[in-house]
Amino acid sequence: MDRSRRDIFGIFGSITAGAQAAMAAPAPAKPDAPQRAPHWAMVVDVGKCIGCQACTMACIMENAVPENSFRTFVSTYEVETEAGTHNYMLPRLCNHCDNPPCTPVCPVGATWKEPDGIVVVDADRCVACGYCVQACPYDARFINRQTRTADKCTFCAHRVHAGLLPACVETCVGGSRIFGDLNDPQSEVSRILKARKDEVRVLKPEENTRPQVYYLGLDPRFEGRVDGAPTLWRPSEARG
Repeated sequence: MDRSRRDIFGIFGSITAGAQAAMAAPAPAKPDAPQRAPHWAMVVDVGKCIGCQACTMACIMENAVPENSFRTFVSTYEVETEAGTHNYMLPRLCNHCDNPPCTPVCPVGATWKEPDGIVVVDADRCVACGYCVQACPYDARFINRQTRTADKCTFCAHRVHAGLLPACVETCVGGSRIFGDLNDPQSEVSRILKARKDEVRVLKPEENTRPQVYYLGLDPRFEGRVDGAPTLWRPSEARG
């Protein structure tokens, strides 16, 4: 083969090798898309609640809640209808409102709403004045007699931050409580709220607190019923 032909094949070989290398080279890495912060919320399917109080006990054990105080519980009512009398279960907890009336009344800034939607209390800063307890329209706060600070449901933030479910959700026998990220359209809570939007209700909608605990199957007569104190299960009384 003469020199000119060798030179031509050499050129073609260089071009081919270069093309293969270009095709095999990985595409430039794109910068990571910014991660949207979660916005935690809960859906409570009232029709699945059997009133077993497993959620109440799990919360007490997980969060060392003092006896006869509750971060979450199930109020029970007797309802009379044409078909007769039956029990009605209403699971209750802090609603982690997007417009929480409990936070602006704190004189020392000990309670606020986190970017992930959870309303928290700083026990080291709290002076137990009780203003937030009075401001909550859902009767979801109390003064912890052991810590002498305001106390409430935190969606078990310590568990959520570790990738776990709140204790009440994990132990719900009937699967009544569903927890997840509203900023994730694929989360179960997002899908439920979209698919059943006409059935979704909240407690005390007239308060305009924008609760992040949503109810399915909530009897409209109970939208404003958050007392239920006479029917609360109290361990000390159960022991006689």
